[in-house]
Amino acid sequence: MADLRVNLCGKTLQSPVIAASGTFGFGVEYENIVDLKKLGAVSGKGLTLEGKYGNEGERLWETPSGLINSIGLQNPGVQHFIDNELPQMLQLGCASMANLGGSTIETYEEGARLLDKTDIDFIELNISCPNVKAGGIAYGVKAESAREVVSRVRKCTSKPMIVKLSPNAENIVEMALACEEAGADGLSLVNTFQAMAIDLEKRRPVFHNVFAGLSGPAIRPIALRMVYQVCGAVKVPVVGLGGIATARDALEFIMAGATAVQVGTANFMDPKACEKIADGIAGWMDAHGVKTLNEIRGAARV
Repeated sequence: MADLRVNLCGKTLQSPVIAASGTFGFGVEYENIVDLKKLGAVSGKGLTLEGKYGNEGERLWETPSGLINSIGLQNPGVQHFIDNELPQMLQLGCASMANLGGSTIETYEEGARLLDKTDIDFIELNISCPNVKAGGIAYGVKAESAREVVSRVRKCTSKPMIVKLSPNAENIVEMALACEEAGADGLSLVNTFQAMAIDLEKRRPVFHNVFAGLSGPAIRPIALRMVYQVCGAVKVPVVGLGGIATARDALEFIMAGATAVQVGTANFMDPKACEKIADGIAGWMDAHGVKTLNEIRGAARV
């Protein structure tokens, strides 16, 4: 029988499959649908220090092989999460990740300090958030900006910290190295690609903010390329994501060098996607005589 266990930043996960932030609530919403013990972890809804209502107007727009979202990090706030959602999340039967964003470095720092006092397993640092003090340019675009926020948050928590990288970075490898040097225990990539849609009847952009984030199978080959590049440059573990919808998709990322994978948009197409992908990985391993994922991790690297 295939052994799906992986070691991520010193913690053993029972599976390499992680439910991606923003697509799985806080996990509780799925516990009567999905066998969560087959998942390695759940990355909860993106959090900010203070609660947010999110963006106005249209929030979701389906595209061929993808989904554009403009949710705007609607969330209850870090303290509300700690008091209300986290206790249930810790009972899911798999590891827990808190996805933390912020509008200033100070709000990132305070959020990390609060989470550090809890039993959450990982902090996933979302650096795709706009830096309001720098004209709204995301922390995840310029390596030096990312280095600063990661290094300062690193001082606020002893939790394993996985930094989630944006594909919109000026140079994804330079970005990954900057985050590693600043103290990231691991990296997850990629977040959504900047995209847009136009309403032909209104003759206007669909989204209030004009641009929004594209996810889903359409981005997978590009995400895979970026994961391959980053795995070849850094020493910390990499979690690959971006359009993974099947076990074969997930195995490609692992053969590119990823320690684990996250599944996002596929959860909207099939609520049991994560469970099916984990089962599919195990089935492929059994059929090919592969006992552990270490045997094939990075196998496609040349």
